[in-house]
Amino acid sequence: MFETKNENTWCPGCPNFMIEAAVKKVLENLTKSNYKKEDFAMVTDIGCNSKIYDYLDISGFYGLHGRAIPTAFGVKVGNPKLQVLCFSGDGGAFSEGLSHFIHACRSNINMTLLVHNNQVFSLTTGQATATTEKGFVERTHPFGVQEKALNPVVLALEAGASFVSRVSALDPKQLIFVIGEAIKHSGFSFVEIIQPCKVYHDCSTFVRENSYQIKPMLFVKAVEEARKWDYAQAGKIPFGIFFKERRKTFEENYLVRG
Repeated sequence: MFETKNENTWCPGCPNFMIEAAVKKVLENLTKSNYKKEDFAMVTDIGCNSKIYDYLDISGFYGLHGRAIPTAFGVKVGNPKLQVLCFSGDGGAFSEGLSHFIHACRSNINMTLLVHNNQVFSLTTGQATATTEKGFVERTHPFGVQEKALNPVVLALEAGASFVSRVSALDPKQLIFVIGEAIKHSGFSFVEIIQPCKVYHDCSTFVRENSYQIKPMLFVKAVEEARKWDYAQAGKIPFGIFFKERRKTFEENYLVRG
C-alpha cells in the first residue's frame, strides 16, 4: 500500500532501510484501525534520511535543509486533520534547524518528528554535526571535534515536547512500537532514531552491545535518565519512551475556539 516504484539509492546495509520498513509497517497497521492512507502526510529535509520521500507513498513536501519542521508545522496548521510525519537528520534538526526544533517542542503541535541521527552529515561525506561525539576526527576537524555533543532528548524534554523517545534503527520491533505510539499521541512527538552510518560513523556494534530498555517515567526522572548518555562511544544508551503526557496542543490553544 505504501510502496513506490522509485529506485532505492541508500548504501547497501544502511539502517535507513529498517526505518523505512518500520514506518510502512506502522502505517499499514494504523490503516487497519481508524486511519486511512489519505490521513497521512510527510515533510522531509535534505539528506540521506530524507530520501524516504521517494520510497513512501503518501502525500508530502520535500523541504529545504534545516527547514522541514516549520514546513510540517504549516502543513498541520493548514489541515489539522492530517497526521503529519516530519523526517530530518541530526544535521538538519539540531544544527541548521535547532531553533525550529525548540519552538516545535514548546508549542506542542500535534505532529511526529522522526530524526535519523547518525551523528554526521553523511550525504556531504561525514562532517560533524551538533550530536557528533567529542574527539571525532574527520576532514573539517582533523584534530577532533572539541565541543560537547548536544543532547536532543534532554533538550526536547526541557523545551516542552509531550512525547520524547529514543529508538535504535537496529531494533525493528522497538521501531514499530515507538513510532506507532508517537503517531497516536496527541501532541508533539519526538522520536530520535540512532541510525549508524555504515560509511562515515559505523557505531553499530557499540549500539547493539551497550543499550538497555526504558519505559515512560515522570519528567524529572526522564531528564535524569536522558543525561546518562552523552553521545560518546562509551557508556550505556537508554532506548524507549522517556516521557509522555496529554496536554493541550497548539491547535487546541489557537485553532479551536468555543
